[in-house]
Amino acid sequence: MYIPRRYEEKDIDKIHSFIRENSFGILISTKDGIPAGTHIPLLLEKDMDGRDILMGHISRGNEQKYALVDGAKVLVIFAGVHAYISPRWYTQMNVPTWNYIAVHVYGTVKIVEGDELHAALRRLVDNYEHPMPRPVTVEEIPEKTYDENFRGIVGFKIVIDEIQAAYKLSQNRDEQSYHQVVDELEKGDDVAKGVAEEMKKRANFNK
Repeated sequence: MYIPRRYEEKDIDKIHSFIRENSFGILISTKDGIPAGTHIPLLLEKDMDGRDILMGHISRGNEQKYALVDGAKVLVIFAGVHAYISPRWYTQMNVPTWNYIAVHVYGTVKIVEGDELHAALRRLVDNYEHPMPRPVTVEEIPEKTYDENFRGIVGFKIVIDEIQAAYKLSQNRDEQSYHQVVDELEKGDDVAKGVAEEMKKRANFNK
C-alpha cells in the first residue's frame, strides 16, 4: 500500500486494536493471474508458535477456495472510518481529499480442519455474541444444522508476514486548518464524526 511517511502508523498495539474493532475484512487472493476477493470476519489471534495470525473461513461454494492452499500468499484489507474533506475547510484554498484509516495485512495461508476448525468457530461465535444481551453459544445450535454448515466451509489461518497501516488524518495541514476540518466533520454523519474523533486523538490536537 502506498503510504506517505507522515500518514504511516507503526504502533503495533494500536494497529492490532484497529483490526479487532474492524474485523470484517476483504480477503484477496490470485489464481492464474485473476484476483478474487471475499468479505469475511477474521479473528486476530496467536498460534501455538506465538505468531500473529488471522483465523477465518469461506463457503465451499466460493471459487476463491481454489486459491486458498497451504503456502498461498494473500492480502487482507481492513477499512475504518473515512470522510471527504472539502478545500473550503482549510485556511488557504487547496485541492479536496479524503481522510481515512486502512490496514493491509499480508500473509501465508494454512488450511485448518477438524477439531482445530471447530474450536476456531466457537471462538468466532463467542467473540461476536459476547456483547449481546443473550449470547448464543455454538452448543445451542442444533447439531444437524451445525454439522451441515460445517461441511460447507473451508477453514484457514493466515500467518501474518507484514502489516501496513495508513492513518491519513490531515497531518499535512496547519494547526488552524486541522481544527477547522475537525469542526466541519463533527457536523456530518456518524462516519464523519468518527473521523473527527480519530483526528482529536492525535498528539497535535489541542482545542
